Amino acid sequence: MPQNNTFKAGILGTGSFLPENKLTNKDLEKMVDTSDEWIVSRTGIKERRIAPPSMTTSYMATEAAKKAIEDAKITAEDIDLIIVATVVPDMNFPSTACLVQANIGAIKSAAFDIEVGCSGFIYGLSIAKQFIENGTYKYVLVIAADILSKITNWEDRKTCVLFGDGAGAAVVGQVENGYGILDNFIGADGKGGMHLYMPAGGSRMPACEESVKNKLHTIHMNGQEVFKFAVNVMNTATIEVLNRCGLKPEDVDIFIPHQANIRIIDAAMKKLKLSKEKVFINLDKYGNMSAASVAVALDEALKAGKIKNGDIILMVAFGAGLTWGSTVIKWLE
Repeated sequence: MPQNNTFKAGILGTGSFLPENKLTNKDLEKMVDTSDEWIVSRTGIKERRIAPPSMTTSYMATEAAKKAIEDAKITAEDIDLIIVATVVPDMNFPSTACLVQANIGAIKSAAFDIEVGCSGFIYGLSIAKQFIENGTYKYVLVIAADILSKITNWEDRKTCVLFGDGAGAAVVGQVENGYGILDNFIGADGKGGMHLYMPAGGSRMPACEESVKNKLHTIHMNGQEVFKFAVNVMNTATIEVLNRCGLKPEDVDIFIPHQANIRIIDAAMKKLKLSKEKVFINLDKYGNMSAASVAVALDEALKAGKIKNGDIILMVAFGAGLTWGSTVIKWLE
C-alpha cells in the first residue's frame, strides 16, 4: 500500500500488569549479604514485584494487552500485528506473541517476538511505526514483558537486588499528523554483548546437568561496564532523537527513562539539565523489569495524569546486546 502522509503513528491505549507479591530490601537482607541502606543508596530500589512459580510471561503479557486494547477502545479482532519484547519467553518456540494472540483472540494478527533486552519496548514502537505509517497495518499491539526473577541468581548479591517482574503494553495506530511518534533512534553495540548475558540455554551451551549446577541459566552482568555504557548512551540517544525532531531538552515535558538505577537516571538528568519534576521514576517500587520498565512507567504516568494533550514525551532505554533506543512522542488525547 502507498504511504499516507496525512497521519502519524501514535499510541492509542496503554496497559500494564504487575504480580501482587512484593520482595522488599528487608526480605533480601535475609537471603544474601546486603542491606536496605546499601541497595537504596546504590540503586534507588526499595522493593520489586515477583511472579509466583506458576505464572508465565505470556500470562502477564496477555493481562497488559487486554488493558491496552480496552484503553484504545478497540477489540482484539482489530489487531493486525502483535510484537512481544522479552528475554524470558515461555519457551524457545512458539513465540510468546503467538501465545498472546491465542489468549486474546486476535484472530487476524501476525505475531512475533523481539529480543533486545531492556530496549525492547522502544524497539517495538519503532517497528510498529513503520507498519502504521506505510499503510500496511491499522493497529499494532506492542507488549514488553519479562519475568526476570526466573533467570536471576538469588545467591548473587550484585544482581539479585536489581530485578523485578512486570508487563506493559501499547496499541499503536493512526493519529493526526503533527502528533504521535515523531521519531525513534535505535542502535546496538554487539562488542559489549558479554557484559550482560545468560551463558546457557542456546546452541552455544545447551542445557545440561553441569550448566544448571553452575547457574549458567541466570543473568551474568559486568555491572561497572554496563553502568558506564548506560550513562553515556542515555545522553547520546536522547540528544540524537531530539535533534531528529528539531527539539531541545528544554522542550521535553516528561522524561521516562529506563528504570534500572537511580544513579544512571540522575547522571542523565544532570547532563540534559532536566528538572526532577519532568522525570518519571517508579524504580523504587518495581526495580528493573527489563523491557517492561519503560512500558509500565508510561502507563502509570498516563493513569496518574502526568501527561496532557500536546505534551512532548521522551523515552530512552538501554539493554542487553548491548542495545539502546529512544523515542519522542507528541501526545494526543
